[in-house]
Amino acid sequence: MPGPEDRGPEDRRPRSVYGVGGEPDPRFSMANERTALAWVRTALAVVAAGVGLTTAARLTAMPRLLDGFAAVLCVLGAGLAGAAVLGWRRRERALRLGRPLPAPMGLSWLAVLLVVVSGALAVTVAARRP
Repeated sequence: MPGPEDRGPEDRRPRSVYGVGGEPDPRFSMANERTALAWVRTALAVVAAGVGLTTAARLTAMPRLLDGFAAVLCVLGAGLAGAAVLGWRRRERALRLGRPLPAPMGLSWLAVLLVVVSGALAVTVAARRP
């Protein structure tokens, strides 16, 4: 029975990535994969923060507005996970085609997310104090 090493390039998925260009140095492909996995871990942490925030809001009788912040965090975490996959795809294609690597997409999203959510939480907590 043929193993994975016996498959040709046309059998690798996604074909839109592996079906173009030549094989790059494996170290670069693996570094690209590690970068994508780091973004997925970050996305998971953002979703976990959203879940934690809504749980804390319920335990401490804080305003329902925090549930809105939690929902935003969960949606943005999902967006970051999507950006991780798209970024991996863009970088892998660039490696295979010998093109310059594209700029990161998720970095600015994450920075804006942190600024907006941190500011909104600070205002919410400050308004709650007597």
